[in-house]
Amino acid sequence: MDLVQCIYCSAATKSFSSNDLATLLAECREKNAKADLTGMLLYVDGTFFQVLEGDRPVVTALLEKLTADRRHERVTKIVLEPIEERSFAQWTMGYSKMSKKELENIPGLNDFFAHGWSHIELGEGRAKTLLNAFKAGAWRLSLS
Repeated sequence: MDLVQCIYCSAATKSFSSNDLATLLAECREKNAKADLTGMLLYVDGTFFQVLEGDRPVVTALLEKLTADRRHERVTKIVLEPIEERSFAQWTMGYSKMSKKELENIPGLNDFFAHGWSHIELGEGRAKTLLNAFKAGAWRLSLS
């Protein structure tokens, strides 16, 4: 298996309610389980930040589908790289409710989000900072 991790961001084309997100997560979790994909999702202020982990062809095919999905626009691949092990192996799609205020308190990102920028403008370095904060922080404990 050519195990990779993909980090991407996108803008939602509509506002997602709690029920919309629950439906989306249920759909993603079922499909990801069948495709042996793992990862996590953040949704804040109309933007998605997602990590996908799995076999390269499966991940790249899903990213292509997401680019064509009408629920997303401005799909931006930030990182696609080989990994030795999964960071989110226990979640087909972990999700944590995170506020913009919480994002502003992450060292290395506080200046970025405090200026009103969204996930869409994240570069590779800041995306990995967010991912590492997520992996090590309290949000990981609250994944659903």
